Amino acid sequence: MNIPARPRRASLRTQIAVVFGLLVIVLGLLLSTLLSDMLRQHLQKQAGVSLELAARNAAKMLANGLQDRSREVQVLSQSTPLWAHGLQSPMVHQAMARSQAIHPHSLWIGVADLDGVVRAATGDMLLGQSVKERPWFSQGLRGVHVGDVHPAKLLAKLLPPSASGEPQRFVDFSAPIVRDGQTVGVLAIHGSWDWTREVIESLLPPWAAERQLQLFIFDSQGQVIYAPQGQTEAYRASGQRLPGLPSGTSVGAAFWQDGQSYLTALAHVSAQGPASRLGWYVVAREPLALAFAEARRAQGIAIGVGLLVALLGAAIAWLAARRISMDLYALAKAAHQIGAGTAGASIVPSHSSREVQILSSALDRMTRRLLAHSHEMEETVRQRTQELQKANQALEMQARSDPLTGLLNRRGLEGQFDFAIALARRSGRPLSLLTVDVDHFKRVNDTHGHGAGDQVLQGLARTLQQRLRRSDVAARIGGEEFVALLPDTGLKEAQATADALRLAVAAQEYPQVGHITISLGVSALRAGDEDGASALLQRADAALYQAKGEGRNRVCVQA
Repeated sequence: MNIPARPRRASLRTQIAVVFGLLVIVLGLLLSTLLSDMLRQHLQKQAGVSLELAARNAAKMLANGLQDRSREVQVLSQSTPLWAHGLQSPMVHQAMARSQAIHPHSLWIGVADLDGVVRAATGDMLLGQSVKERPWFSQGLRGVHVGDVHPAKLLAKLLPPSASGEPQRFVDFSAPIVRDGQTVGVLAIHGSWDWTREVIESLLPPWAAERQLQLFIFDSQGQVIYAPQGQTEAYRASGQRLPGLPSGTSVGAAFWQDGQSYLTALAHVSAQGPASRLGWYVVAREPLALAFAEARRAQGIAIGVGLLVALLGAAIAWLAARRISMDLYALAKAAHQIGAGTAGASIVPSHSSREVQILSSALDRMTRRLLAHSHEMEETVRQRTQELQKANQALEMQARSDPLTGLLNRRGLEGQFDFAIALARRSGRPLSLLTVDVDHFKRVNDTHGHGAGDQVLQGLARTLQQRLRRSDVAARIGGEEFVALLPDTGLKEAQATADALRLAVAAQEYPQVGHITISLGVSALRAGDEDGASALLQRADAALYQAKGEGRNRVCVQA
């Protein structure tokens, strides 16, 4: 009887090597998977933060723009001297032309009487026609009104097509014209929707085209009112609505009508006042494949590195036979701590044998390399975030400065104005205001050209900077109009400063133009004046108009 031979068992060295090799492979894959998943989640989160920041910045710029225009129409409609001679006086036409020159996107500015008949308008468009049925007229009679975006109706045939090639669309700004406490008409500004396109394009980061980053605007009903590249009507026709995100989140993956999924961020255009509460949303999107490309690439590298190290560890494990269990236990424990995110956890190289020492050192290098790669990706995201923040800061600076003279513009002056009034009231110190206007400036432009006119404005700005104190604030608020805010200055001192400015300008000779003169209005803050900024500016403007009316090249004061 033949007894079959037993199968030959593997040696202890072989068994330990096989077990050790398998454990090393599992350990390497587990470690690389954990680290790569952590890295992927971090990079995806950073991509969402960058996208949300772009949407929020665009929403902030839109909100500020709507507020600025609504405040402009409010200030013009409440300017008593402007309407003193009726709704269609030369002064009204000049004010509308000046406003349109400052804001080229104001395609139509008009004045309607209480019967809804247009009495004055830029380009004489719609002059004498009735606008009584238009929402901006009925709402403008009640107070400051900002209308939602809508297509052109009465002006459709009178205006050229928009820069994007789409039909002209407007955002209406209107306010009641008040004279002697009575409403006598409505002032309206039809702002071109192309303004929105310029705001959006100016906020896109340099890498937007490469990453296919796009910004959209939806109204309160979820309808598309702006899409990039002139595709608004195409998106509306496709039935695209405001993308839905999980409740309580403002960024995440969303499915769009074009059949693709995008990383999507929503930002609400916050109302800066009751009139601008339109309920718009700015939506930033980026294809998921591009938004998470770096995360997937980093994850692939991490897994690849982990797999290579695991294979290397398995090869080395074939030679390990002694004290291997202790070393494996130590390595597994360290890997568990790293996976659990234990602070200070690391793979400590073992010195019990050369093979295990090589393995533990390799795993340690892998861990460091993965962590280093994670830090590099974090640094890349941080640098891109800083670049976007710097770009936004530069945009904010441009929005507050006059590009021709380098002085503050009207928006930049507002913050200084409020601060100076608050400081003057708290400390009880005086505060005065000068309004400055170049005499016969239109004649300079008509006779010598706009280049010479720009040189005059730049020269006047330099004179203001040289003659005023460092604590004073000079600004150009439109056309040839300048303002100087004089802290710690009483009315008499302000009048002396204004007269010195007048003489200095009159003594200066400009190339091509020769000598020019300026008229100045002076006012000072009153102790009991509640509406400080508005009242101070109105009195200075009234004094300026008085100086103009008395023959120009003079200083007039209203206490």
